[in-house]
Amino acid sequence: MSQHIHSDKAAKPVAAYTQAVRAGDLLFVSGCIPVNPETGELISGTIEDATRQSLANVEAVLKEAGLQMINIVKASVFMIDSEDYSGMDKVYAEVMPTPYPAREAVFVKALPKAARVEISVIAHIK
Repeated sequence: MSQHIHSDKAAKPVAAYTQAVRAGDLLFVSGCIPVNPETGELISGTIEDATRQSLANVEAVLKEAGLQMINIVKASVFMIDSEDYSGMDKVYAEVMPTPYPAREAVFVKALPKAARVEISVIAHIK
């Protein structure tokens, strides 16, 4: 049996998906793009600003489920420009607690709403 999680403190889904789904001891957080949940506007500044907002959206969904960033066991980062990798990684390292979760970074042609970054995670419910 699964449980769907929604936080008003994270950006609203931009398509037909749930912010997160709990299945057993795992929480699957859908990809979070850098949309400000208060204004609905895409953060279009630097990759650092965009990454910070995407991670803030991830954190808001985790908090709604009673979890923290330390519960993340796997992160997937999608970007449209390989030149953004170091800026994304810098902010990721500042925000994500250690030990860091497993992660992949994938470069794609496009993301929803023309975002520069999208981050999804899997968290373990301890």
